[in-house]
Amino acid sequence: MTTDPVVELRDVSLCYRLAKQRIPSLKEYALHWVRGALVYEQLWALKNVSLSLSAGERLGVVGSNGAGKSTLLKVVSGVLKPVQGRRAVRGRVAPILELGIGFDYELTGDENIYLNALFLGHSRKDVERRYQDIVEFSGLGDFVRSPVRSYSSGMLARLGFSIVTAWVPDLLILDEVLAVGDMHFVKKCEERLAEFRRSGTTLILVSHAMEAIRRNCSRCLWLEGGQVRADGPPDEVLALYAGSSAEPPGA
Repeated sequence: MTTDPVVELRDVSLCYRLAKQRIPSLKEYALHWVRGALVYEQLWALKNVSLSLSAGERLGVVGSNGAGKSTLLKVVSGVLKPVQGRRAVRGRVAPILELGIGFDYELTGDENIYLNALFLGHSRKDVERRYQDIVEFSGLGDFVRSPVRSYSSGMLARLGFSIVTAWVPDLLILDEVLAVGDMHFVKKCEERLAEFRRSGTTLILVSHAMEAIRRNCSRCLWLEGGQVRADGPPDEVLALYAGSSAEPPGA
């Protein structure tokens, strides 16, 4: 039995290049490029972040808007590659990174079930076996046959969560999913998270809802300005975060 961590980040940094001037057309962009007149500024979304998560750990991530939380999840998921440092993730990863990401808005809900599940590495036969359970858990009913473009944000969150959690992953990554569902669905989500906890799934949950972190996480990471400000038991880290000037408590 391996004792290697499920997630291991060593001194990970990620930098975005942002254009300083607004260029209204492709032609003007080409002229600026030929002249060497394009000017960029660097935005370090993550700076020397180190993190290790063992199997079954449940990490909550907090921080103000723009602190680097979603960027961290994208690095862990493999969507973004760090410019410095080392990333290692072991096992099957199930991410919900942004509301509606991975959906084709012209397709129906049931067509998107197959599309998303195939993207996650599941076979068509696998999806067929789980299809009814996914629909029932989402609570969408007949709406599952409607185009996704007609869905509310809550309906998108319900469908996305239902697809990703239809199989037990080694690592589940959730970005603010529990913030957009109704109370009944949030309760169902947390019951499923409890099932995963008993199965040994590792969880990373980004949320502005402090109570969601307390209920679902055994550890908390506070990011600010792309750097780790605190890492430890949820009550201790959340107290530090709430007492900071970065964002009002409970925001």
